[in-house]
Formats: sequence, structure tokens, C-alpha cells
Amino acid sequence: MADGDGLTGRRVLVAGLGLSGRAAVQVLLERGAQVVTFDDSSPDADERDAAVFLAADRLAGVDLVVTSPGLPPHHPVLAAAVARGLPVWSEVELAWQVRVDRAAGGGPAPWLAVTGTNGKTTTVGMLASILAAGGERVAAVGNVGQPLVLGATDPALDVLAVELSSFQLHFTSSMSVQAGAVLNVAPDHLDWHGSLDAYAADKGRVFARAQVACVYNASDPVTERLVRDADVVDGALAVGFTLGAPAVGQVGLVEDVLVDRGFSAARHVAAAELGTVADLAQLAGPDGRVAPHVVADALAAAALALAHGVAPAAVRAGLRAFGPTAHRIQTIALVAGVAYVDDSKATNAHAAAASLASFPTGSVVWIAGGLAKGATFDELVQGRADRLAGVVLIGADRWPLRDALARHAPQVPVIEVDPGETGTVMSRAVHAAGALASGAAGASTVLLAPACASMDQFVSYADRGEQFAAAVRALAGEA
Repeated sequence: MADGDGLTGRRVLVAGLGLSGRAAVQVLLERGAQVVTFDDSSPDADERDAAVFLAADRLAGVDLVVTSPGLPPHHPVLAAAVARGLPVWSEVELAWQVRVDRAAGGGPAPWLAVTGTNGKTTTVGMLASILAAGGERVAAVGNVGQPLVLGATDPALDVLAVELSSFQLHFTSSMSVQAGAVLNVAPDHLDWHGSLDAYAADKGRVFARAQVACVYNASDPVTERLVRDADVVDGALAVGFTLGAPAVGQVGLVEDVLVDRGFSAARHVAAAELGTVADLAQLAGPDGRVAPHVVADALAAAALALAHGVAPAAVRAGLRAFGPTAHRIQTIALVAGVAYVDDSKATNAHAAAASLASFPTGSVVWIAGGLAKGATFDELVQGRADRLAGVVLIGADRWPLRDALARHAPQVPVIEVDPGETGTVMSRAVHAAGALASGAAGASTVLLAPACASMDQFVSYADRGEQFAAAVRALAGEA
């Protein structure tokens, strides 16, 4: 275990002062480090402008850089640090280095870590609920909940359920999770990583030095390849999750029953029951069905919990206790027979495709658009055109979606919302979607699943979802 004593007296640059950056500063100061900061949004020019920061040679004397996940590797400050040969750590790496022993004994709390293009937050929430049902003192940390570095230094915790983005993993080099999962890999954040291969490689870092299990998506060959390529602790298992009947070494579904053939002692001859799809009924969509990707997330969470040693009965109890995640296929209201559903967290094409697949053919008026992050949408539109009764486009990058719709769904009516008046964009989008739904036979859902990032017109995906909910409630008041 690293106790963090090596930080005493060291001069550490913390680059980025968001939630995780501020937590890093707190922990570093507690350990006697001398902290220098850089932040793109600081009112101080010396801490805002990279050129000014570097011209003042504020890297002089720095021993270590701890970086925010928001700064890409090519950021001038990080590039200059690397050029000087300075070690660069993510907040995740810092957390691993300073983790403390549990008050209950037995060394530091083990980490159960989840990454993937989509489904991370739901899976981590389910995992934390299962662990709590098994009697563990657990916190959901990382890219969700509290900063990881605070969880890692809390001796009251028995185990950490850790959500990790590819950004956080990029500068992480020594983490050794008890079990890690990659849920899926689809093109996203290519402007940050530079290529899909680099993005996937950063996701795969979650498997490095895994102690008990690497959990992968049996229907996604990229995640299986990442497991095969991983350098793990001897004896660590590769456990796939599948929506079909599981083979030995997998968790999956037999009819509507979630079962384990990855960890059970009798896995070679029988499957151990973990729960049923009915245990996820509180997560069903407006039509009462539990979406396939929600079931997949539950199976991944179950596998991670089993790797920790949780009893199967706790899986069922934890899944039953888990509530809907905000802005993730969340029904806001029923207005004039149409369900208005917030899936603002669907910030890329892969997530939007899964969201649209949750609804019947021809039933969805889709609100989409925002910052495309260099993505294209032909595969998404071609694969989900049958779900669409209409589309409302918002955001700065409407043209990639508009062009894909023209190529692959020319029969679907499309309304574009002028972005000029940002403050009213969601209200105008909701009204336009309602009008399309009222005029389309079979339309039963208005779905916000933007397939794009939010920061062109909103503070965050959560802000976008909250503005959608407010506009829907206003519409309901007018009805």
C-alpha cells in the first residue's frame, strides 16, 4: 500500500480546479505537499492562460502534476510537463497512491471499477445498492458521487464502487482493482483521444492488474479483446455478461431470470439464480418494459459484486432497492396521451441508439442535437429510423444529424430549433415535439436523447434534462 507520505514537501501542480481538482488540493495539502494550481476558468490570468502560465515558468520546481479529466493530453500545460519529464497523475492515480487502511482492518478498501461508453452511472448505482444490501459500507465515487480521492482516504468505507471515464484512466498507471468492467466501447470523445483505438486503450486500463475478475460485454468484441490483452494478477477471471443464456464463465439471462455461471462453484453443471427482470420493474419505461441495456447493466453490476464475495441474495435485494437514475430514461409527465421522457445522459450515438431501442416502432418524436464531438450519426439513424415518428433538432451541431436523417430517414418530418435564443431553446423544442406527436399516428413518446454533449447551450447534461423537465411541466399546465 502507498501511504502518501512521499508527498510531504513535494511541489505539486494541480491542473484543473473542478470538483476532483479541489479535492486533490485538499488531500495534497493534508499530506504536506506544496500546491501550485492552474485552471482555464480562473479569474487570475496567471492561472487561466496557458501561455502566460508557461511564460512565467510556473512549472519550475514542480515535482508532480495532478490533472483534471477535462484537460486532454495535448493541453499546453500537460504537454510541457511531459516534455520536462514530470510525472503526470490523474486524480485516480493520486487516490490510489494515498488510499488508507480501513478502520475495520484488512488494508485499504478494494475498488470495483466500471468504465464504458454508456451505462457507467447506472451500473455503479446498482453495484453500490447490491453491496449495501450485502452489508458493506460502500460509496459510489469517481465520475459519479464524491471525488475518488476523498473516498480512498475515508477509513470508514469497506469497498468503493468506482465510475471511471476514459479521461480519468488516461493518466492512471498503478491502480489494481479487485474487479473491473468495461461495459461497451463505441466512438466517443475522439476529439480528446485522437482515435478510437486510443480511446479503447484508455478504457482497457481498468483491467490492468485486476485481482479477481475482469467483466466484459460478451456481445462487444472490443471489450473481450481488452480483457485478452490485459496484464492481470494470476488467477483473475474473465467473466462475460450476456442477454442470452450464459456459457460457463458468464452471467446472463435464462428467460427472465438473471443467472451466474461465472462465479458459482457449480457453474460447470448449473446456473445460480441472482434475480429476475421483475426485480428491475421500477426502471421500466412508459410501456412497462425494462430496456435491454438496463438488464445488461444489472448483470455487469451483479458480476462485480460477486467478484467481491457478495451473496446472490444481496444481488436481488440490491437491484430491487435501486431507483431510477436522474436523466436516464426518466418519464417526466404524460401530456395528452404522450409520455415525455428525459434521457439527457444519452450524450453520444451509442447511448441514443440504446435509448431509442427501448420504444416501439414508429412511436418516438426524438429531440436530438448539441455538440457532436466529431461524431457521425449514419449508423444511429439507419439502425433506429423505424422508431421515429418525428425529429426536433437543437444545438450547435445540427447538420450531422440533419444529413444522416435526410439519407436514411427521408420520410420522417424534421423541425430545427433556431439556437439564437438559447434561453428558450428547450421550451421551443418541447412545443415543437408535442405538435409533431399530436399529428403523427402511433406517436406515444417524446424522447430527449440528444446523442450529443450539452455544453453548447446548457451547463451540463443535467441542466439540459432539468430544462426539458421544466418545459414539459409547463406544457402539462397549458394542456
